[in-house]
Amino acid sequence: YDTEVGERGLKLSGGEKQRVAIARTILKEPRIILLDEATSSLDTQTERNIQASLAEVCTNRTTVVVAHRLSTIVGADQILVVDNGQIAERGRHEELLMQGGLYAAMWMKQQKTHDTQTETQTENQTQDTMR
Repeated sequence: YDTEVGERGLKLSGGEKQRVAIARTILKEPRIILLDEATSSLDTQTERNIQASLAEVCTNRTTVVVAHRLSTIVGADQILVVDNGQIAERGRHEELLMQGGLYAAMWMKQQKTHDTQTETQTENQTQDTMR
């Protein structure tokens, strides 16, 4: 809370700046929270931890989340898919997947990318272990 971070926080990483911004928001206890790519600069594990904390903090508050990483909004009450400035689709995660539209296509693409990255990481870890 009282930790000095240097002049204007210039020495903080992107992830550290995001964590400070989230902490400041939590301390203010607003009724409405706007999160714009709130965890985009974080590693996967830190992102999961912060997402869990944000879920608690956002309970009983109106929360608007801007996200390109769809895994961060799976539990949302309402997802709006915006395409060319217009709402193209609206619904919960499961509903949007069943519709097979734009959201479903983006979800499948991100899952393929995630699966490929996970396979690469597993292969690298296996190679490191064998050395």
